[in-house]
Amino acid sequence: MKITNKHKLPTPIVNALSKDTYTRGNSHRSVTQLIDSPRIRILTEKHWDDLEEDISSKLWSVLGTAVHSMFEDADQGDSISEERLFVDVDGWTVSGAIDLQDEDGPSDYKCTSVWSVIYEKKEWAYQLNAYAWLMRHAKGQVSKQLKIIAVMRDWKGREAQNNADYPQSPIAEIRIPLWSESEQDRYMAERIKLHQDAEYANLTGDKLPLCTDGERWMRPAQYAVKKGNNKRAMRVLDTQEEAEGYIRSKFPTGGAHIEHRPGEPIRCAANWCRVADFCDQWQGERNA
Repeated sequence: MKITNKHKLPTPIVNALSKDTYTRGNSHRSVTQLIDSPRIRILTEKHWDDLEEDISSKLWSVLGTAVHSMFEDADQGDSISEERLFVDVDGWTVSGAIDLQDEDGPSDYKCTSVWSVIYEKKEWAYQLNAYAWLMRHAKGQVSKQLKIIAVMRDWKGREAQNNADYPQSPIAEIRIPLWSESEQDRYMAERIKLHQDAEYANLTGDKLPLCTDGERWMRPAQYAVKKGNNKRAMRVLDTQEEAEGYIRSKFPTGGAHIEHRPGEPIRCAANWCRVADFCDQWQGERNA
């Protein structure tokens, strides 16, 4: 991958942001890889030399690493920090580095946004339950609870004062739903098979599995009710039927219309996916 410095950042900053100590250890896949799209991972490996990333885009991941290190260095209790566990299953070794383990179960540090805390990302449940699966199969420890320790980089004190529904501290402990052991086993078996099948398809020249709506951060289609030539919508609804019902109740004599706003895969369209330009799934949709 080619690293650029389009904003001409000073050399010390570039050097600091260039450090990457991540490793999945001696394993076929890490938990974070398993819960994500196999298509993205395979296309990233295939087109690595063609990819370009500006050094400034690494800021948040480096800050996240710094937050992890700060908390890990300060831990002096009975908990275990940053232990990588390994489990062999279906011919593969799966690993995961768990930020914090105690007698109740795994916790994970996240340097994230307020939005992610308010709406709670689905990926957190996948990751933490996968960690619980690792602890159970690698150490025989059954988890009682799962937690995210969220550090919100965009938290605003004034908003916390004025809005009771807003996080009241820049650091929050979030309980994540704990699945049953059978649900964890089934989920991990499905993810491992999906990635193994994708690897086989890649080796044999077959089509890669498509990314799911969840993996693409799909924003669903919406139906905006507008009055006359107004650019601003009176209401934005989830279905055309709801929009038509709203018009019948509010504009019985006419004067309003419905604007269909198609669904959009935010990860692809906003270039959050580094291999979007090489992905036939996204390119085909965009061209259509």
